[in-house]
Amino acid sequence: MPDKKAFEAAKRKVIGIDRQRLGIGTLAEKSLHAILKNYYEPNEDRQEIPIENYVADIFADGEIIEIQTRQFDKMRGKLAAFLPLYPVTIVYPIPHEKWLIWIDEESGSLSKKRKSPRKGNPYLVFPELYKIKAYLKDPNLRLRLVLLDVEEYKLLNGWSKDRKKGASRYDRIPTELVREIELDCPQDFLQFVPFELEGAFTSKEFAAAARIPLSLAQTVLNILYHVEAVARVGKRGRLYLYEAKEYC
Repeated sequence: MPDKKAFEAAKRKVIGIDRQRLGIGTLAEKSLHAILKNYYEPNEDRQEIPIENYVADIFADGEIIEIQTRQFDKMRGKLAAFLPLYPVTIVYPIPHEKWLIWIDEESGSLSKKRKSPRKGNPYLVFPELYKIKAYLKDPNLRLRLVLLDVEEYKLLNGWSKDRKKGASRYDRIPTELVREIELDCPQDFLQFVPFELEGAFTSKEFAAAARIPLSLAQTVLNILYHVEAVARVGKRGRLYLYEAKEYC
């Protein structure tokens, strides 16, 4: 279960409970990354630790935690260096519900919050996992998906008339920790197979059951097959048939 008190303490430490507006400028560290880092390790002496010519976000009790909000491909060098030496947990935040707030760069004024109609789900991690596919079966690698409600601040600097299309994201501030999902071994990946899929199924059937686009379902199954959470058991026409593996 998420530790809501520890999460609120990390928020207060990074942004303060009375923070009402953002200054315009370059943040040294994005709020989402900083809050999660302090949630998982409040002791700053264990943060930003040099290891093997890289800097680990957290190194405590012989384990490494890396907060990665995107671009898992940039982690390949770190994983190659860290995994032979220590257990590594990658923390990946996923916006669950999101409110958009626009910042006028000239005046610094903020728009009213508007709730995005899109809701995040854990399947969104799989395109990133594909980028580090070669490391997913390493016994020292663990994953933690963190679903959060967030306020996303964007600069009105886009190319469209209203300056919103092509605009830059300035910061994301999490407002609530909704759920944490731990993936420590292949069996844990079975939770991504919808329970109504009994027996063999195709990628199209998986997409429908999971309520995700077919292209994303194909990426998910690619990874589930790679980590041996599902098996290919034949074909139906041109489509592979998959079946969830049973573990004792």
